[in-house]
Amino acid sequence: MMWGYFDGGNWLWMAGMMVLFWGGIVVLAIFAIRAFTGTKGNDQALDVLRRRLAGGEITPEEFERTRKALQG
Repeated sequence: MMWGYFDGGNWLWMAGMMVLFWGGIVVLAIFAIRAFTGTKGNDQALDVLRRRLAGGEITPEEFERTRKALQG
């Protein structure tokens, strides 16, 4: 008298739902971590400045002067 609730396929349904649930939790956690640790607008400018210094496009003195100007 179990009316079909405990047939062989229910474990597959429950396992699939658990995978979807925990997968959603992991995806939300990844988005949250990226949102809080992502680069800010000013950091992108400093990254470009560092690449230009490493590539030899600017001198260390120009780097320091521009870095101070960017940081305010």
